[in-house]
Amino acid sequence: MADNAKWYVVHTYSGYENAVKAAIEKSVNNRSLQDMVLQTEIPMETVTEVTEEGKVKEVERKVFPGYVLIKMVLTDDTWHLIRNIRGVTGFVGSANKAIPLTEEEVAALGMEKHEIVVLYHVGDTVKITDGPLSTFTGTVEEIEPEKNKVRVVVSMFGRETPVELELDQVEVLS
Repeated sequence: MADNAKWYVVHTYSGYENAVKAAIEKSVNNRSLQDMVLQTEIPMETVTEVTEEGKVKEVERKVFPGYVLIKMVLTDDTWHLIRNIRGVTGFVGSANKAIPLTEEEVAALGMEKHEIVVLYHVGDTVKITDGPLSTFTGTVEEIEPEKNKVRVVVSMFGRETPVELELDQVEVLS
């Protein structure tokens, strides 16, 4: 069932995010629904504030006040469980239909990190495994793991051409 889990957004009373998260986790444990409701998150960011006295301090702040994100398998039971938590005003969606976040939205929020192990280095000869250049080989010129990018120099029509690809689109030529 966990493979069918998607991220949903729940609207809460302002200031109730932590209480709602705790109540959801407690209800899930009490009802043994850990395989249906996998994760509850309140997206936070660290902000540097300067006080009136000129002191600098780091503060944790909610990215979306009034909202809690939940990774779950949506069924009638899980919908009612979440909807009846004190402080929850409803799911984000249309009428009584909760709409899950898209893969792009989840990635943009940084809720799920897909770790890619890079087995090649700058200067290695690699084969492109995906995309329109999937049969070409080239030399790794630059690797940017934080952007999920690799620049490979490919010889096309007698010219050296740099191509930017995702990290998992190339593999080391053995």
